[in-house]
Amino acid sequence: MRSIKPITALFASSEVFPFAKSGGLADVSYSLPRALSSMVAITVAMPLYRTIDREKYSIKPLGISAEINISGTPHHTELYGCEYQGMEYIFIHSPVLSERDYLYGPPGEGYVDNALRFGLFSYAIVDLVKRYRFDVLHLNDWQTALSALLVHRDPDLNTKTVFTIHNLAYQGIFDHHMLGALGISDEYFTMGTLEYYGNINLMKAAIAFADKVTTVSPQYAKEILTPEYGNGLEGFLQSHSDKLVGILNGIDSTHFSPKDDKALVKRYDSKSLSNKKVNKKACLKETGLQDIERPLFVFIGRLVAQKGLDILIDALDDIASLPINILIRGEGEEHYRSELKRLAAKHENISFIYGYDEAISHRIYASADFLMMPSLYEPCGLNQLIAMRYGTMPIVRSTGGLIDSVLPIEEYDASSTTGHGFVFSQETSDALSLSVTKAFESYAKKRSFNKVLRHNMQVDLSWGDRAKQYFELYTTLLSKTV
Repeated sequence: MRSIKPITALFASSEVFPFAKSGGLADVSYSLPRALSSMVAITVAMPLYRTIDREKYSIKPLGISAEINISGTPHHTELYGCEYQGMEYIFIHSPVLSERDYLYGPPGEGYVDNALRFGLFSYAIVDLVKRYRFDVLHLNDWQTALSALLVHRDPDLNTKTVFTIHNLAYQGIFDHHMLGALGISDEYFTMGTLEYYGNINLMKAAIAFADKVTTVSPQYAKEILTPEYGNGLEGFLQSHSDKLVGILNGIDSTHFSPKDDKALVKRYDSKSLSNKKVNKKACLKETGLQDIERPLFVFIGRLVAQKGLDILIDALDDIASLPINILIRGEGEEHYRSELKRLAAKHENISFIYGYDEAISHRIYASADFLMMPSLYEPCGLNQLIAMRYGTMPIVRSTGGLIDSVLPIEEYDASSTTGHGFVFSQETSDALSLSVTKAFESYAKKRSFNKVLRHNMQVDLSWGDRAKQYFELYTTLLSKTV
């Protein structure tokens, strides 16, 4: 099933682009395995959700099924597979896991049986490990976390486990009674394992039992050890800090390439930046915004508090008074949606589009002059990396991976291997407004402004050396078993 290479790895995620996506996890689950595939024989596993287009991606049954027994209840699972852009994917189908209209639940809520759904997914992941004897099992976020415990308690498995925390705010916390329903004995209901204020916490299972725990940026690895960012797990993470490491995410430089992007109206690179204006003209026409000479400030992302929506909304009246255009696109919580609709109706230079579309997002990056990311916290963030790749200046709050990937424009250095943008520290609308004003003023200084844009476009934002860090991590873990 897999070519012969020194290391075999199973990369398990609840969402992978382009099959299913709700956020950045899907992008990383697409691009990181691809970057690792030159060094590791890697297979990607995910649920076969009802919403996935099997015909489009030539997803076929593998002729393999299993009855997974969880606490006396059998669950029928079937394996499907496909090859997509040179990568091998295995899809796990089971009615309880797969037959839903949404990945995790309707907007703003989760399905009540998500513990069982993704507990079953974790059991199925370990079944794959047993079938194909992978050397490394790479788990991602709470939806796969129980797998680390299941591997740990199986004496016949020598597989090493790596668990990546993409966002500590989502931990998989459920009622205590689900412990038995998941086939886990009460011996694991302790502060040192799954117990969390009388409930169970599935992410704790992976932190406790994985051989290595990674986060998606070095700064976030430091932040989650503090009460401000630890989401109640800072003490637990401190006790496991010897196996915690932060590796900054990258982006797929082929998928995100303004020179080759077929979604764009006009392609360009750092030597043909003027072609951005063609994309901008089309974007303004589509959104009803006027005056192409005005700088275009955009926000692309989930409409949730983490992304700084309260800061952005509070600042919009102020920044809309500038001679600029503002485009906001995203989906999420209804109260943010209604407030953004109100503000867009109030200001002719604000356009708000609810929803997400990958191709349209690419065109927005190619059209924009500035990207606003006023995040309260940001484990890594991919938007600022994509923006810089497309010659769009980031405006970010100094937190998490934004600190690791965007240096203040005041510190611009042509020899820097990091991109530059406008950085503010305070969690206030005034701080965002001030940064937008500074950005607006910088836009008029075309020569110096474009110099920074070209620098950002040429910075290596790919997985490259970052994937090598994961490979070295795998290698080190496996060398300990020799």
